[in-house]
Amino acid sequence: MFDKTYRHEINDCEPYIAGETEDVVRRKYHLTKVVKLGSNENPYGPFYHAKKAMMRSIETVNRYPEDDFVEMKELIADQWGLTADNVAIGSGAGNILENLAKEFLNAGDEVLIAQQSYRLYREISKMMGAKVKEIPLTNDYQFDLDAFKRQINDKTKLIWICNPNNPTSTVTDAQKLDEFINGLPDHVWIVVDEAYADFSDKENLPNFIKYIGNKRIVIVRTFSKFFGLAGARLGYALADPTAINGYDTVTEPFSTNRMVLAAASASLQFDKAQMQTTREKIINSRNTLTVSLEKLGCTVAPSEANFIFAKLPDGFPDATTICDQLMKLGVIVRDCTPWGYPDSIRITIGTAKELDVFLDKFTHLSEPITQK
Repeated sequence: MFDKTYRHEINDCEPYIAGETEDVVRRKYHLTKVVKLGSNENPYGPFYHAKKAMMRSIETVNRYPEDDFVEMKELIADQWGLTADNVAIGSGAGNILENLAKEFLNAGDEVLIAQQSYRLYREISKMMGAKVKEIPLTNDYQFDLDAFKRQINDKTKLIWICNPNNPTSTVTDAQKLDEFINGLPDHVWIVVDEAYADFSDKENLPNFIKYIGNKRIVIVRTFSKFFGLAGARLGYALADPTAINGYDTVTEPFSTNRMVLAAASASLQFDKAQMQTTREKIINSRNTLTVSLEKLGCTVAPSEANFIFAKLPDGFPDATTICDQLMKLGVIVRDCTPWGYPDSIRITIGTAKELDVFLDKFTHLSEPITQK
């Protein structure tokens, strides 16, 4: 427990636990090679022009970036048919989400989240003194929007939606989401986290952009996943200008850096062909891995992200045991026990070679079990 000199909400919060890093696992188990498939990173990024732009920008890092990020905002806005006034910038989606919590939430407000979704929503909401109501996903890993509706009352301020969802990789039915948003009372904001949307079949995703200016909605995107800039930190929010002004009021100045701005700008303008090729590679590998895991007896959720959520076969040890065993063999995947799925693991779509290593080690672990 923290003493009374600390903000009292900190005692109700839990620190975010990220996936293990290659260096930590390498040292811990005295390994020479580690395959990291635990943090949903893009193995093919950054893209060509992004890398070139980052190298050139090193010469200017003695200067702050422009405080209002006008050029970056205009490039992003052009992608969505919006204006720069609809765009806010932050150092990764996590920074954006935290600032949105600061912008909208007061002590005593109520927040709705899915129980099996990105855990940061819960902690940043509690830190602002909000009461968090967690609603289980359906059996097919959809947001239970009917259950969400039943929990909305006069105190409800904010709903966090992750689509595609982490860790299940699934998208919630577009028509149901549209109906849900259209039925929200005017005092409720909805934040849609689309960190993985670039890996999805666009036909399966609702067009949330159409609600900007008509509903209290904020759409959050990142350059960490699809653009392969996870270590550089850049994210953005799309909303009506008033919400963006509110965001800019609570965020820190110069909230990202010149190098990642240069990289993102270059990719948006010049890396489109490589982006398409990369997307096809990841989707093809995702489909291949799904088939391979199903042959091994796993139940795989229909993925619309750059990772797979797999329920282990009957008779297997729990996910924690499997993940520990894989780690000792030099493969990092994510244990889904913290999300309430002690029988499931999450596997990032790495390169074909990395996935072959994972399948080889996973098959090795499964053989004594399947031969019983």
